[in-house]
Amino acid sequence: MRELSVVGVRVELPSNQPIVLLREVEGDRYLPIWIGAVEATAIAYEQQGVKPARPLTHDLLRDVLAALKAPLQAVEITELKENVFYADLLIGDGVRVSARPSDSIALALRVGAPIRCSEQVLSEAGIVIPDEQEDEVEKFREFLEQVRPEDFAG
Repeated sequence: MRELSVVGVRVELPSNQPIVLLREVEGDRYLPIWIGAVEATAIAYEQQGVKPARPLTHDLLRDVLAALKAPLQAVEITELKENVFYADLLIGDGVRVSARPSDSIALALRVGAPIRCSEQVLSEAGIVIPDEQEDEVEKFREFLEQVRPEDFAG
């Protein structure tokens, strides 16, 4: 398993499909995952420090895990089958629960849990951005500083 960090979310044009972009902590590969608008909003809210008046679903799950004294230890993106990513939540002392990567990432950001990905998935779906395209990554980071979670409502 390789540890990943969340670069951010954006809307891919012209399809208006949100994606979350992850990057290897110790490597050069990026992992783009197409996600739903609700999950994109949840990830963007947490990255931007937006606290809604009432808990969102991911906030609720964080609070339930805390109340049960069953901390989220890690998120693992385990498989890619027919262009669908699969992930597991590692909870407490060895409990493994299957979950969508987008929900897993939103929860991991809320509790500070590491996000990992299997080498097989990274080999299959990871992309290396050549140096000449690093400007695009910088533009993406600038975009992330300006985007609002409401931009993903749809």
